[in-house]
Amino acid sequence: MGNRILSIEKKTDNRFLNMYDLHYENKVGKKKLYFIASRGADVEHLKISTKKNKPDGVIIYSIYGEKKDHMVLVRQYRLAIDDYIYELPAGLVDEGETYAQAGTRELKEETGLDFQPLEVDEMYHKPFFTTIGMTDESCATVYGYATGSVSRDGLEESEDLEVVLADRKEVERILREENVSMNCGYLMMHFLHHTDEDPFYFVKGTTNS
Repeated sequence: MGNRILSIEKKTDNRFLNMYDLHYENKVGKKKLYFIASRGADVEHLKISTKKNKPDGVIIYSIYGEKKDHMVLVRQYRLAIDDYIYELPAGLVDEGETYAQAGTRELKEETGLDFQPLEVDEMYHKPFFTTIGMTDESCATVYGYATGSVSRDGLEESEDLEVVLADRKEVERILREENVSMNCGYLMMHFLHHTDEDPFYFVKGTTNS
């Protein structure tokens, strides 16, 4: 016999993120209480209830420059650490949007850059869970090339971020010296050590093809 959820209680009523109490029975029959945060507006929209991994947001891995030698990053202030952290551009998926549409819109809003998304196999951009110990949030990853000029015109007043077009030397410095989000850090490591002409070789096929 495994763990079993008995009931769920919504504890907050915020626009973008809410807290829930999960009352459950563990595998040895003891009743316990667990806490999660979710972007689900109510119990019915939690992934616990829907049993569907519908992405809350997209993460955008984009390469910039004629030589494909710069990675698009944002250096953003985050209240949770009261400090700046390097991240990939990202944002929420609006109802009815595809991953590519959401990535194109969000990159434009955050950076002013235009985005040409790649078509990739579902296994490469299906939504993955971000911090499963605390939240049911999941995000899909979109890949592609960015062009144009950096602009801050699309930022909301609450967003405190700087767009960084980082070459490999700067990527290495950031990894050594700065706060970096986990998903961003792994892709920065990939970018740092892969110097072939096609930076997206790893999403161009599957092991079955």
